[in-house]
Amino acid sequence: MSTNTSTDSTVAHATFVVDRTFDASLESVWDAFAVPEQFRQWFGADDNFTATEESDDFRVGGGAVQDGKWHDGPTSRYVGTYTDIVDKRRIVSTYDMWIAGEHLSTSVTTTEFAPVDGGTRVTYTEHGVFLDGKDDGSQREGGFAGIFDALAAYLAR
Repeated sequence: MSTNTSTDSTVAHATFVVDRTFDASLESVWDAFAVPEQFRQWFGADDNFTATEESDDFRVGGGAVQDGKWHDGPTSRYVGTYTDIVDKRRIVSTYDMWIAGEHLSTSVTTTEFAPVDGGTRVTYTEHGVFLDGKDDGSQREGGFAGIFDALAAYLAR
């Protein structure tokens, strides 16, 4: 583990919420998150990214890892831990991100699920600590909206 001792170390805090209703049953949406084989098909699935390591142990205390390289870009590493799971209601997790080997952020997330007329409402809330000016949270919020687009496409298949 490395320790950053530079004098220009900074920290930015950001909280954002992505709220989306999907035209799918609560069971289908939940399974897209809870079944590792389904989760891999939409979360982080990008033709411009080649994964070198992927794992998902969906249980309280279990972890998830996605490591790889963006084509013509840097490496990326995601390491998460599930801290609370209530079947078909919520998932709470923590995760860290590294880009090109540099620690980018640490976050706490809550994903909440609710049946609504015509589908399932998913509310994703992230509280992030962004390190050393590499991000301020705005890129992460936009990125997660894109991840929900991938989920919508997966559920529509």
